[in-house]
Amino acid sequence: QVQLVESGGGLVQAGGSLRLSCAASGRTFSSCAISWFRQAPGKEREFVAGISRSNGITYYRDSVKGRFTISRDNAKNTAYLQMNSLKPEDTAVYYCAALQSRYVPRSNYDYWGQGTQVTVSS
Repeated sequence: QVQLVESGGGLVQAGGSLRLSCAASGRTFSSCAISWFRQAPGKEREFVAGISRSNGITYYRDSVKGRFTISRDNAKNTAYLQMNSLKPEDTAVYYCAALQSRYVPRSNYDYWGQGTQVTVSS
């Protein structure tokens, strides 16, 4: 069992930065792929970025490549999403998710956090 708690969301102007954190409980964090998803009002939840459990291979949706960076610290049971050059279209509730897997899928995660709101004003 893994419990996830996100933090770091807020209101920022376009062009600004935020760093989201995902703190995990349980002893299986290091065996999990971790991904960030987001859901804007009226839209489906979408994959944003993911990182493998051990070798740190990362994946991003095209619209955030070069602006967002996902990372993890297995010693602290925490994952991060550094978001730079934010745009109004990045406004959404951001969720972290975990799956005990060597792969980093873009869906079907077992564990989810409660979400943190990110609002980017123009």
